[in-house]
Amino acid sequence: MNFRNILAGAALLAALVTPAFAADYLGGAVKSTDIGGKMVLTDANGMTLYIFDKDEPGVTNCYDTCAEKWPPLFADDAAAAEGDFSIVERTDGTKMWAYKSMPLYYWVDDKAPGDITGDGVGGVWHLAIE
Repeated sequence: MNFRNILAGAALLAALVTPAFAADYLGGAVKSTDIGGKMVLTDANGMTLYIFDKDEPGVTNCYDTCAEKWPPLFADDAAAAEGDFSIVERTDGTKMWAYKSMPLYYWVDDKAPGDITGDGVGGVWHLAIE
């Protein structure tokens, strides 16, 4: 196989990669799971992820008590943005994952994969939907 064929094959593969596929392989941090007929973002263990209405694209506004109840989906130092997934730097210097620029969180009361008890809390927390 020559170099031109390899490039054509790579381009075809790239065109076939969907956001769900990319999420499943994004460093193992995030994947999509069908919960109640919705493609919800979860971590690699199937724990539901949420977004916060008081955040801004690329900015988290959940600290202190908020972050105790809504722990961020932290990104390690080697993590790199990919597709719709980006990294948000927190004011304490830690990093967290974001989807379509919106920071991603867990809900402390979700105890098992598939739990969605945080959806709608306070009218400002929602499932992270693909």
